[in-house]
Amino acid sequence: MTDLSTTAAFHRLESILHQTLPSCTLERSPIPLCPNIELALLQAVLPQTPLPDDEMRQVLASPAYWCFCWASGQVLAQYLLAHPERVEGKSIIDFGAGSGVVGIAAMLAGAREVLAVDLDPAALAACAVNAAINGVQLTLAPDLDAIQTPIDLIIAADVLYDRDNLHFLEALPTLAPDVLIADSRIKHFNHPHYRLLQTQTATTWPDLEEHPEYNQVRVFEHTRSTLPNAPPLRRAST
Repeated sequence: MTDLSTTAAFHRLESILHQTLPSCTLERSPIPLCPNIELALLQAVLPQTPLPDDEMRQVLASPAYWCFCWASGQVLAQYLLAHPERVEGKSIIDFGAGSGVVGIAAMLAGAREVLAVDLDPAALAACAVNAAINGVQLTLAPDLDAIQTPIDLIIAADVLYDRDNLHFLEALPTLAPDVLIADSRIKHFNHPHYRLLQTQTATTWPDLEEHPEYNQVRVFEHTRSTLPNAPPLRRAST
């Protein structure tokens, strides 16, 4: 995108936000753990008055997850920037991309291609805007069925907030030989095929003042080379 088209896309994204939160705005903000990455995020200073009932219903029906940089996304983005060897020259899926921060970090660290996958069209719009702000390009896809090329690595942050999503722990490794997942929601993560890489304290930005337990982010790795009798890679739908 040119500077002009990026600005226009930013304002279109803000219009999408206004469908849910008409009293709020987006602002370009560097994220605390990766200050070289700027994202279009919800304004840091939020209105202190309670939301009207109709706005609250809309927020609950269509939450704009993409306008926050969640703690796990920050930690995984920082990890990739610190370990570029994990992504250099690779074709990568950023699963449940949200704001796109992890995929953007992967591109900045030398990935060949990042496919940002998210069911929410607004999140994909946010990924495009945020990629342009940071001078990289993400390929956008609404689901895993849209992926037609071989994938080297899947990265995912904050996708296990709903226990109905736990099946992705089994599904994602069928699509790529390596998976990196960052999570702050599962208190006792003891999946036998995932190895803990690091634990770090972080907060969502803008700060939601979440319970401290959600500020403890763990990064896990699933590597097929460590699994005996691993099944062949296959395609799996979301």
